[in-house]
Amino acid sequence: MQRPNPGRRFFLKAAGVSLALPALESVPKVVGAASVAAKQLSGTRRMVCVGNMLGFVPATFFPEQTGSNYTLPQVLKPLTSHQKDLSIISGLDHGVKGGHFAIHAFLSGVRSVDAKSMPEANITIDQRAAESIGGLTRFPSLTIGSEDGIHGGCQMCWTRSGTRIPPITGPKDLFRKLFVNEDEKDRLRSADQVELNSSILDAVRGDAKSLEKRLNPRDRQKLDEYFTSVRNVEMQLQLNKKWTNVLKPAPGMDEPENDEMVSDLPELYDLIALALQTDSTRIATLEIAGGFNSQALGFKKDYHALSHHGQVQESIDALIAIETYQTEQFARFLDKLKSIEVDESTLFDQTMVLLGSGMGNANSHTNTQLPVILAGGPFKHGQHLAFDPKSKTRPPLTNLFVSMLQQFGVETDAFATSTGTLRGLESKS
Repeated sequence: MQRPNPGRRFFLKAAGVSLALPALESVPKVVGAASVAAKQLSGTRRMVCVGNMLGFVPATFFPEQTGSNYTLPQVLKPLTSHQKDLSIISGLDHGVKGGHFAIHAFLSGVRSVDAKSMPEANITIDQRAAESIGGLTRFPSLTIGSEDGIHGGCQMCWTRSGTRIPPITGPKDLFRKLFVNEDEKDRLRSADQVELNSSILDAVRGDAKSLEKRLNPRDRQKLDEYFTSVRNVEMQLQLNKKWTNVLKPAPGMDEPENDEMVSDLPELYDLIALALQTDSTRIATLEIAGGFNSQALGFKKDYHALSHHGQVQESIDALIAIETYQTEQFARFLDKLKSIEVDESTLFDQTMVLLGSGMGNANSHTNTQLPVILAGGPFKHGQHLAFDPKSKTRPPLTNLFVSMLQQFGVETDAFATSTGTLRGLESKS
């Protein structure tokens, strides 16, 4: 009698329920709610990452002074009231090239074309953090942005399998995802799907166990890892089942309409704040893409054309106005987070908020010296943390992501091209 081929058999069975084989390192390990809670440093941790597809004019973004005694430059003036609660970081990047074709590496440090050579592909910081959440919130993460504009629209968030996460494209769509419940028929269909997957997993586990005595020690170890994967997926299914029957929270606001990114931006920020406040998610990203309609602010040229200003002052002035509008809305978002009290604290104190871009200077198509601001969360702020871009000991920007992940509660010492945590950035505790 011919013995079955364990590798092939496991693959065929596992593929039907989207369960990884033990040999596959690309599938994240699901972490249960209990272990997530145990990892939290103190209180709830949240993370918001905001990306600008076309960067900022460097001369109006980076302060001339370093340390704590610095003057906010023109584009960052709207952040004056938050100056002590944020860190401006200059001189860092990911060491990649490609202009517009490399900006998607902002939150990963890895271009998509280089993903296969990396242990975790080009997974972005938001998705790495979301893996530690499991089913603790209804949405492990929210990805928001425009699909309009140059080079395919929003490309800021990627999974560890190298797959782009399509964004929620407007406030109406985001509102419905957060607050509009499925009808009873849809909920029953979701519950049936959960039950179906659970029964299939039981069948896969039983089938695999029947092969255990035929395996050599090395394959037996792989099988043990496989069982661990099965248990983790079953845990995730139980968490999914919980959310199937839990009604979504009341929003406390009317459903908005989708317009265009300029006028939608305040509403998108408000909805992100609501999502955090209701604990619908603890991780959100927002990308302001090339489809940002500069005409809505009174300019004839589109945003992308203005970013390639060619040192024409009129275009630079228009670009500064657009970027200032964006930082005004970012400042308004920080105000909102500070105004919301949660667990004897505020959302701002519990939330790390990153603002930046994968583009250093759109006019010259460079991906060096990226603009970065980190606000809120458990860090000591109030500084311009400057690094010499010519120094051979300069850390990569991914070191900042290691620091953020650790403060989020993820037990890791590495992320993508990192060499450690970011020196000069200290936690409050």
